[in-house]
Amino acid sequence: MTASKILSAVAVALMAVAGAAHAETYEGVHQLTSAASRADVAGQAVAAAHSANPYATGANAGPARVFVSSTSRDAVRAEAAVAARSADPYAEGASSGVAPIVASTVDRATVRAAARAAARGDALPL
Repeated sequence: MTASKILSAVAVALMAVAGAAHAETYEGVHQLTSAASRADVAGQAVAAAHSANPYATGANAGPARVFVSSTSRDAVRAEAAVAARSADPYAEGASSGVAPIVASTVDRATVRAAARAAARGDALPL
């Protein structure tokens, strides 16, 4: 080995030792500081175990809450009837109604000739 390789290896080893000297030390588990006694905590655990789960969803959530509405039943029925008779704003395809007529500036014969050329595999005119 050459002297430069030995010196570089020594330098790397010294840097590793210096880096390890600055590492954090383990101080153990932190001590718990609580004002509640064991009996109080046990009582709270029993109460929490017997109460409803605040994070439950779906069937586990229990009965649904009753909502009180300020709108009368007749007004809701009238709105539903109007919505049922109006056009569906989310309709697609066949259920969207009659397609609008779109005016085109292309001659019908030109479109027909392009369709025939495409069907035969000919190059389309640009």
